[in-house]
Formats: sequence, structure tokens, C-alpha cells
Amino acid sequence: MGPPPNLFCFQSVDKELAPNLRRYVLDQQNEALKRHGVFRLAVSGGSLPKTLATALLAPSSGEDDKVEFPKWEVFYADERCVSLDHEDSNHKVMKDELLNKIPSNMGQPKVYPIDEKYLDDEQEMADQYEKVLVNTFAARDSVKLPLFDLILLGCGPDGHTCSLFPDHPLLREQDAWVLSLRDSPKPPPKRITLSLPVVLHGSKIGFVATGGGKQPVLKKIFESEEGSKLPCGLVNAGAGDKVSWFCDAAALEGVSFPRRGSVM
Repeated sequence: MGPPPNLFCFQSVDKELAPNLRRYVLDQQNEALKRHGVFRLAVSGGSLPKTLATALLAPSSGEDDKVEFPKWEVFYADERCVSLDHEDSNHKVMKDELLNKIPSNMGQPKVYPIDEKYLDDEQEMADQYEKVLVNTFAARDSVKLPLFDLILLGCGPDGHTCSLFPDHPLLREQDAWVLSLRDSPKPPPKRITLSLPVVLHGSKIGFVATGGGKQPVLKKIFESEEGSKLPCGLVNAGAGDKVSWFCDAAALEGVSFPRRGSVM
């Protein structure tokens, strides 16, 4: 076993967690821009885009604290096979909560939504999204896995992340970059998702999990053998200290795991 994941605990989401999440994201942005001049980020939906907006749309405090949106390439860690204006669309959530609120003087990231042509064929949609990754990250035969600079994820009450669900056969997939499913345990049933090897390969992986409703699953993930086999637990085990969890006190009440108070 390598070093464990980093667990950050904050009293409040807006006043403490969001500024620390901003510092974390911008540290990865600045490192990526030094390495290759672009910041490639994969995000999931749910409540994450709203917290991300609180973090990223705050005023800058200096050159190292500047969000370079025009140099961002944003992909989706998973997406539902619905139209881009549908309430279940992660892209719609991202637009409504963050993208549409970015001031014009900050510029816009390049965003890669799904292709609506393939809504009726989830496997074809997954194949097409994988082609987008291949075109971005290099030829399929020259890299085994795409290397995201940062992958930002949520944690479901059942321990799922992306659209990788507990005990699902997709967790065993080793070769494909993007997977399809038509039997999601939570609606809508048809989705695409990054595979577990792609998630584990990310340079950094951040989870945002807040609220008392997340406490039972976080206790399980961080304290039990059963929880280590949940998708979020598999990310912890497979990526170790590349993983950072951003949680509030309500989500971590009674959870026994070494905590950190700040990324600053």
C-alpha cells in the first residue's frame, strides 16, 4: 500500500472549502500550463459545478491565483444520454452553474460535450467520446491511457463516482477509455463514463463531498473493508496520495481518518 489519500475537512463550504478547492485547482492549472501550455480537466455533475463556481468565480488575489479559462479544456467524467438542454445533462448543470456565469473578460474554456447524434445508441456515444479523447491526448496506439491534469468527482450515497456503480461489471474493464451503460441503478439508465483505469491515471484526482447525507458512505469508505471495494474506495486504493477529498464537517462527523485543514 502506498501513501493514503488526502482528506480535507472544512467547517463551511463557501467560506473555507471553496477557497481551498480554488487553490488546489489553480495549483494543478499552473503546473499543467508549465508542462504543456494547456489545462485538461474532467468533471462530473451533481452539486460539484455549483461548488466549483463558488471557488473559481471569486476575485483573484494575485498572479498565481488567476484562473486562465482560455487555456482550459474541459471534458466530462461521465454524462447521461440525454439532450444537452435536458435537466439530467451534466453539461447543462455545468453551463447553468459555471460556464454561463464566467465574466466575459475572463474568457471561456474549450468544452467537450457529448454528440447528441448518438443519444439512441449509448455504445456509439461512448465510442465517439473516446475518439474525442484520442484526438486530444494522442494517437490510441501511442498512449495506453489519456492523462488528465485533474479529474474532479463527486461521491454518491452508494459510493459510486462518475457512472461507475458498486459491483457493476464496468469496474472490471481494463482497456476502453470510455464505457457505456444502459442499466444505471439511478436514472437516467443510459450513460457514458470514463473507465476506472482512466480515472486512476489522472495526475490529480479531487473529490468534493459535502453535507450530512454523505456521512454514512464516507464512514464506510474510509473505515471499512467493504467501503474500500466501492468505486470511490477503489479510487482511493488505486491512486493513493494523488487523491484529495474536500469535505465539510457534517460529511465527516464521526469518521476516523487523518484529516488536513488546508491546502494553502
